[in-house]
Amino acid sequence: MSIFDNEDELYMQQALREAKEAYDEGEIPIGAVVVCNGQIVARAHNNTERLHDVTAHAEMIAYTAAANTLGSKYLPECTLYVTVEPCPMCAGAAWWTQIGRIVYGASDKKRGFERMGRAMLHPKTEVTSGVMEEECAALMKDFFRKMRGSE
Repeated sequence: MSIFDNEDELYMQQALREAKEAYDEGEIPIGAVVVCNGQIVARAHNNTERLHDVTAHAEMIAYTAAANTLGSKYLPECTLYVTVEPCPMCAGAAWWTQIGRIVYGASDKKRGFERMGRAMLHPKTEVTSGVMEEECAALMKDFFRKMRGSE
């Protein structure tokens, strides 16, 4: 029995699908979905290589897509599901969106926002970590092993 809500796992599976698309495209395999009122309103994966843009993280693209879908720059009723802990840039953007909740899979001890503390997020933003952590981490490890040529 999982300690997580089945809904969290369902949406994290969708974020993992996005991460696998990124993997297949040679991008760092991070995927994200934004859910509002039980509906996925945005899907995204990393596009930093394709776009030659260091800011084209899955979360950033997902925030923009969700805002466009909902017609609002603020996302307080929404949840971001992302396969890897957001970096400080994406956490800072989450502050500005006022997103209600962030759910992530694998931690990122080197580049994740948690290193700098949850104060990077809007005070009302809730965080749940470790949802499908093993699957999310395995995809990242496999990608970097492949990139190093040590398959």
